[in-house]
Amino acid sequence: MAKNTLVLVFHPHLSDGSRANLKLAEAAAALLNVTVRDEYALYPDFKIDVKAEQEALLKADRVVWQFPFYWYSTPALLKQWEDLVLEHGWAYGHDGDKLHGKELQLAITVGATVDKYRHDGEFGVTGLELLKPLETTAKHIGMTFAKPFAIHGMLGITDKELDKAVADYVALLSE
Repeated sequence: MAKNTLVLVFHPHLSDGSRANLKLAEAAAALLNVTVRDEYALYPDFKIDVKAEQEALLKADRVVWQFPFYWYSTPALLKQWEDLVLEHGWAYGHDGDKLHGKELQLAITVGATVDKYRHDGEFGVTGLELLKPLETTAKHIGMTFAKPFAIHGMLGITDKELDKAVADYVALLSE
């Protein structure tokens, strides 16, 4: 049985500035058992409806945070979302078990090529090391942290390479 998947897309210019994230979101939305929410369209003022987000999370077996990698981190709205939605007593702490046993999957688009994210590369750090705070968050709230899905080299990606990455994303979400 396919997992009920919630894809939360955090891209501030999804429809007019992200060729890749838009294609990924559209492909995900076409799948059965997948719900896609464009968080920046829902909350352009950063005033997040915490209860609506929590209700959406409760219906999912797997949660995907889809976002572009900005300055080695997440877009601002994702951080705001974490701060508000993953509240004490709901996601962690006393009686904070609502996400226990669910899976957290990251789907990331990265401008730089993968070779820059090595200890001997330009940035001197791996992508997985930079994602450690998100892995730690998953662990703290009782979620299983899945191997991140990342598309590198967005600044020079060809249509053929992007189409292959979208197909890989669809396959991952169909598992």
